[in-house]
Amino acid sequence: MVALSLTAAAPAQRTILFLGDSITAGYGLELAQAFPALIEQRIRQNNWKFKVVNAGQSGDTSAGGLNRMEWLLKNRVDVLVLELGANDGLRGLPVEVTRKNLQAIIERARKLYPQIKIVIAGMKVPPNMGVQYSRDFEAMFVDLAKKNNASLIPFILEGVGGVRKLNLPDGIHPTAKGHEIVAQTVWKVLEPLLRSLQPATSPG
Repeated sequence: MVALSLTAAAPAQRTILFLGDSITAGYGLELAQAFPALIEQRIRQNNWKFKVVNAGQSGDTSAGGLNRMEWLLKNRVDVLVLELGANDGLRGLPVEVTRKNLQAIIERARKLYPQIKIVIAGMKVPPNMGVQYSRDFEAMFVDLAKKNNASLIPFILEGVGGVRKLNLPDGIHPTAKGHEIVAQTVWKVLEPLLRSLQPATSPG
């Protein structure tokens, strides 16, 4: 009986939760064109057992994300990709308020799932927000990553932000091509983390 149960045991599918705003949601595009779906394609190509959950919500703030956490954490989460704060910055909300909300999101996730891996997606704000605010805002993501031993994507819109042809007419949200670049940026940080979670016997 023991031998049979061991044989039947298979690596459980893990879950990656992408918690974010319109960038994660793929504003203006089909959901399949948004970067989380493109990440899922790469995972499948590697035959890795990860389920991708896109919890992107256009217009969401750090406070909104925090309010959604109780519901989102009802199902086990193994990797949290946290892409929030941009709308806080665009509204000029105090950086310390955003920091506390993002920290609370991380702490709630770790309280329920102590082994969860955290990836923090950094963001920048427009120059018109002021030099000091912009500096403090960008530093917030770096500080949070260090404090929580999390992986950091320095700027999720690297190579896309401010490039007209890679954004929709609003100049803010990436096109499908822009999301392909975003996916590459995210994958550089996420891929080593996912690989480290593979069973030792996995060919991947």
